Formats: sequence, C-alpha cells, structure tokens
Amino acid sequence: MMKPIVVIGFLGTQLDSGKGSGRWEKWRPTLSLTQHPHMAVARMELLYTPRHQALAELLKADIAGVSPETAVNLVPLAIEDPWDFGEVYTRLYDWARAYPFDAGREQYWAHITTGTHVAQICMFLLAESRILPAVLAQTSPPRRQREGDPGSYALIDLDLSRYDAIAQRHAAEQRDAVAFLKRGIATRNARFNALIDEVERVAVRSRAPILLVGPTGAGKSFLARRMFELKKARHQMSGAFVEVNCATLRGDGAASSLFGHRKGAFTGAASERAGLLRSADQGVLFLDEIGELGADEQAMLLMAIEEKRFYPVGADREVTSDFQLIAGTNRDLREAVAAGRFREDLFARINLWTYELPGLAQRPEDLEPNIEHLLAQHAHETRRGVRFNAEARTAYLRFAQGPDAPWRGNFRDLSASITRLATLAEGGRITEPLVQAEIARLRWLWAREDPSARAATTEVDLDALLGAEQAAALDLFDRLQLEAVLRVCRQSRTLSDAGRKLFQASRAARSVVNDADRLRKYLAKHQLSWDRLVA
Repeated sequence: MMKPIVVIGFLGTQLDSGKGSGRWEKWRPTLSLTQHPHMAVARMELLYTPRHQALAELLKADIAGVSPETAVNLVPLAIEDPWDFGEVYTRLYDWARAYPFDAGREQYWAHITTGTHVAQICMFLLAESRILPAVLAQTSPPRRQREGDPGSYALIDLDLSRYDAIAQRHAAEQRDAVAFLKRGIATRNARFNALIDEVERVAVRSRAPILLVGPTGAGKSFLARRMFELKKARHQMSGAFVEVNCATLRGDGAASSLFGHRKGAFTGAASERAGLLRSADQGVLFLDEIGELGADEQAMLLMAIEEKRFYPVGADREVTSDFQLIAGTNRDLREAVAAGRFREDLFARINLWTYELPGLAQRPEDLEPNIEHLLAQHAHETRRGVRFNAEARTAYLRFAQGPDAPWRGNFRDLSASITRLATLAEGGRITEPLVQAEIARLRWLWAREDPSARAATTEVDLDALLGAEQAAALDLFDRLQLEAVLRVCRQSRTLSDAGRKLFQASRAARSVVNDADRLRKYLAKHQLSWDRLVA
C-alpha cells in the first residue's frame, strides 16, 4: 500500500499569489500539487514568513476547495531576509530537527519550485544530508495554460545508491583515486591495498591530522604529496604543499623556521619571516620525522593544530593559518611518549588517523610491478627503453624477493638499483652479468653495520632471559661476564662466529678447536641456548 504523501515547501510569494477570480486562470505551483487526479497529497507543511500570512491563508482555503482531503499546516518562519543564506538555513534546519518525521509510515516531498533561490538551495542541502528525509519535487506549468490544468511534476531522489550509472561513476572515480595514490602501480600486496583504500577515503573526506609510520624510504613523503594533489584536484584545497624534515630543525632556528619571527626577535633577525605553518595556509604541512621536534616546538604545534593560531617568535600578536597536518615518523612515538620525549597530548591529536607503511621487504610481491614502473620512468626521462633478459630478470627477482635482500633503504634502494642497471645496459638489454654485479653491490651496501640495529640487538635483559629470581642469584662477577658474552652472541651471525670471537686466544693452543661447543656448554650452564638468544 502506498504511503501517504506529505509535501514540505515554501509559499511562493509571486508564483502562488493572486486574490481575485483571475487567480484560477494562472498556474500556481503549490496549488498544482493538489490538483493531480491520480495523486493525492495527504498533508502539506506550508512554510512562509509572517508578513505573508494573508496569502498563506488564502492559498490554504483554495487547496481546501480543490482537494478537501489535503490537510494544510501553516508554518510561519521568522525570516527577515529570505536571501540571507545563514538565516534561511538556520530557521529551516531548526524546524526540520524539531519535526516528528515518520518515514516508516509517510513519504515526504520537498517542493523546490517556490521560494527564493537561497531557500531552494537550503531545501536541497537538508534533503541531501537526510535531515529532511525527503525526495525533491519539481513542478512545471502546462505547455498551454488552461484553467484547472496542474501541469506536471518530477521527483528526484538524492539517494545515489538508487542510481546504478551514478554509483558506477563514483566507484570508477574512487578506483582512479586509489590508483593515483599508488602512482598507477598495480600493487599486489593485500595489506597495502587495504591501507591505500582507506587512505583515499580519509584524504577526500577529512582535514584531520594524519600520521604515516614506516621505515626510511617506505614512501611516506610521496604518499603525503599524492594525498595533497588528490585534494587539490577535488578543489578541497587552494594552498601549497609544504614539506620539512624535523631532524633538520635544530636549536633556536627550529621555532623560527616553523612559526616565523618578527623583525629583531633575536640576533640576526633582520627582517620578518612568515614561517612554514603560514606558508601552508589552506594547504598541507608535511612534518617528516615529527618525533625529532623539541619540547617547545611540540607545544606550539599543538596550539596551532587545535586553534589554527600561534605566536611567531618574538611577537606579541597571534597569526592564523588553516592547514592540514600530515606527519611522518620511522620511530614508535608510543615509546617516545612513555619516555617523556614526545608530548602525550600532541600524540593524541595527530593519532586520529595512523597508517603504518610496510617496508619493501614486507611486500615482495610488489617488487616486480615497481621494477616495471621504474624502468618505464627511466625510459620517459632518458628517451631510452631498457628491458631485462629473461635469465637476468629471473636472477634479479630471485635475489630481490629472497631472505638475503633486506631492502634497508626500501624504495630508495630499489630505485637506485634499477637506475644503475638501466644506465649500464648495452643495447637496452639488462644481462645476467650486470645483474650479478648489481647483486654484489647490494650485498656490500647492506653488509655495512647498522648502528641502530646493533643497539637494538645487543641490548641484554637478564631478568627477561633468566627470570628475575635466577638473575638476582648471580654474583656481580658472573652477571657482568654473562652480559658481555651475550652481547657478543647478539653481534654475531652464528654460534661458531661468536665462539671464535670469545675464545680467540685459547683456541690457538688447542689441538682440537670446537669453539661452538664450548660456547654452547657455557650458555647451557645458565639454561640458555643459541636459538633462544637469536629468536
């Protein structure tokens, strides 16, 4: 059974007007909705300004004459200026919020033929946001005016899911946006695909801070710039993309670089400086390695994010800048917060949307499409096409996707590697000898000691390894000796390698050398094993 129709619309002070009998000879849009023989309006909510009370009552009486079954409620709205968008929207919004809609029992039509253009726009916006749970109704006069001819009407449902063609275009647009964020590379990693899908939705729907976490070279800066370019293409931003690595901001100049300074604020401040935050107004500010910011800069940044205003160095008057912050870090900021190196309130503010970009070693299936992309990019830049021989391609991918390729520099390492191969390729062909030479170069590159990795792997926690009770029972002499042995073990590739380092003097006097067995027995005395140490 069809639900009763309820029409919501503004009184047309011109189109619905007329006092004498001649009014019946003209087409009046609000009245026409009640004159269609095969469509009955159960109720009409007629919105009007108080100074048009008489016209509203006359129209109500005329509707009663042609459609007695239609109940007309006169709804006065205290609108002084019908062309003031803020006033009209506020009055209509307040009325709609208070109205007892019952979409389960009634269907609602928002009539947009009458009222000022501002009123029609407000009606559209409220229907689009579902504050008015209505379809739009548009009425039109008959081609030839005849008394009693209601003309025609059309209904527009703003629920886009009902329109297959529109839904398909939206889906295609989203796919294009996702491909844009991935720079057109057909990513095969499921985790990374899911991450980029969500990043696309957030990028076009939100201006809240975004935190990108990942190792150096994972593409944080690139992704931040692509997000900005996507928003720019959607006309959501008019400002610039401003990027700075916070590790380069040191001492007194850090605050000046970010927040600007006034002339004479400090020695050497010969002129006023706007600062990076003001340069990013109406755009995106990308702060890479945000964990390197000093405590004072962190406090000033928090205020700038929350209130869009801040004090330049040496200034006594605030300035404003409305920017979106995208932050990057290769550290775990949770640990920095726990250690007191990073403000907890700032972390909470930038942690609304956090995305961890996996390193290249965690995306081995993406090496092949990225290699193809880099070769195509090289060909575009140099106007020289380069391809792998079949054997060379197989050898390179076997190494690149294997356990011996940590890709410590991530895409920077891969880009440099492909550039070297493409540059050295004779006749546009990358051969297997070239690949083997490049693999040797990469092995040498990654064999260099990584101080940060060493610090992480050589740290010894006897309480965790032995248990607090057993560790406490050790004499200081035994404790120090054991800690030293364990540090050497964690710096070594194998048990034998660690044994050679620890017994480098006594092994020369032995006829049978078995350093690994000696070390294994020493560890077993403390209920430890090599596998447990390197796990």
